[in-house]
Amino acid sequence: MQLAIATGVTVLATGLFLAPLSDHLDDQAMRRALAIAQTTAAEPRMADALQHTRPTPGGPVQTEAERIRRATGAEYVVIMDRRGVRWSHTSPGEIGKHVSTDPTEALEGREVMEIDDGTLGRSARGKVPLRAGDGHIVGAVSVGISYESVRARLVAAVPEMLAYAGGALAVGALAAYVVSRWLQRRTHDLAFSDISALLAERDAMLHGIREGVVALDAHGRIRLVNDEAQRLLDLRPEDTGQPLEAVLAPGRTTDVLSGRVTGADLLAVSGGRVLVANRMPTDDGGAVVTLRDRTELERLGRELDGTRGLIDALRAQDHEHANRMHTLLGLIELELHDEAMEFITEAIGVHRATAEQVTERVHDPLLASLLVGKATVATERGVSLSVAEDSLLPNRLVDPPGVVTIVGNLIDNALDAAVGSAEPRVEVELCADDRTVLLRVSDTGPGIPADRRDVVFTEGWSTKEPPAHGKRGIGLALVRRLAERQGGSVRVSDREGGGAEFTVVLPEALAEQPAGAPLTATGEPR
Repeated sequence: MQLAIATGVTVLATGLFLAPLSDHLDDQAMRRALAIAQTTAAEPRMADALQHTRPTPGGPVQTEAERIRRATGAEYVVIMDRRGVRWSHTSPGEIGKHVSTDPTEALEGREVMEIDDGTLGRSARGKVPLRAGDGHIVGAVSVGISYESVRARLVAAVPEMLAYAGGALAVGALAAYVVSRWLQRRTHDLAFSDISALLAERDAMLHGIREGVVALDAHGRIRLVNDEAQRLLDLRPEDTGQPLEAVLAPGRTTDVLSGRVTGADLLAVSGGRVLVANRMPTDDGGAVVTLRDRTELERLGRELDGTRGLIDALRAQDHEHANRMHTLLGLIELELHDEAMEFITEAIGVHRATAEQVTERVHDPLLASLLVGKATVATERGVSLSVAEDSLLPNRLVDPPGVVTIVGNLIDNALDAAVGSAEPRVEVELCADDRTVLLRVSDTGPGIPADRRDVVFTEGWSTKEPPAHGKRGIGLALVRRLAERQGGSVRVSDREGGGAEFTVVLPEALAEQPAGAPLTATGEPR
């Protein structure tokens, strides 16, 4: 195809050059004839001889005209008087006869260039007036250049032009071959039909798979994003071609996609979704990033961890219950009925007191249930979990599951940190001010160094061993993302007496209290 195009362009260029060349040679011949005629008319003796002699084959006009014709190579040099009678001619027999073409324009004082037919055939002609010494016109000079010589020059130029065209075609053919080989290497010797089929298959595959794919060029611009990646990253089709930093907010997700964070199966959080990203560089300096949604898997993993913890707690409770039952049986057999009643009352009262303490201060049932369950798990792990005395949270949460996720993650981390300390203890404080909720979770663990407090909320960062189902480093990142999504913030500081204290502020966490609604003793609308 390239060779055919190069050949066509060469032929077209040659034809387009030959067309004006013929006109150029005609114009050149006419100008040459006119120049010879002007030179002849400028001879003073020519006008004198025309006025004082007769038109004869051996006269001075014929002699001078023939001398000029032979010297210039013209086909003819004709001198005529004002009547149009020839005084010179290449054929002496034409002397004394009227010229075959109209001499009116030249005799009227105008110079003429033309290609015309005469007694000697077709020629390029130039005609000028012949003036006497006083300036008046006494005749005219007509000079002709054989048109055959003009055509011969054109024909002689054709082989040279064809040689140049052939050379240009050879260079074009070589360039076409080089480009063709380069394209074959770049396309792995695939035909156009194969490339088209591959593109169709690629589009179908990219938009059909349930894994996000983002392709970046060497400058960090998005050049491809499939449907799943648009969903996971909240991108739009028109974001293609934009720099990555222009369409994604600063953070770990952007750092992972741009390659500033390296590694395999990197964790990132985007819009509340837990993503696993892998980045593969390409030969052109760009990269292809694949994204997998691990949100459900992470949730199931956390539920599995919670279930395992609950099973461990139930197993411990079963063991403890068996011990209590044996103790109770022994007291009854020994007929120590008062002591048996006191033992049962004390055992039941501990659990009841914990539940009542939570429900008196936390009126949201979902959050209260979480705290009661976490208190049981904490007890079995040897940690004391309590709700601060000044806590009071009404049952007006806008997003109870979101708050439960925040509190649950903070308590889980606090329990892990407190286990093994001298007096393991975790305290939860929940307060409300108008529509703002303040959450504070503190523990007696080793605390967090000041230089690491910014990275504890980074996806994938953790000081603990990963669980069997996946990786750690997601809980605190989710806490920060959920808090920021509600317009709030989260920070970590030192606990008074040692340990860490996490504080979460949620400005719009509570619904508006209906105006005029009767209130309960806790300040909630009835």
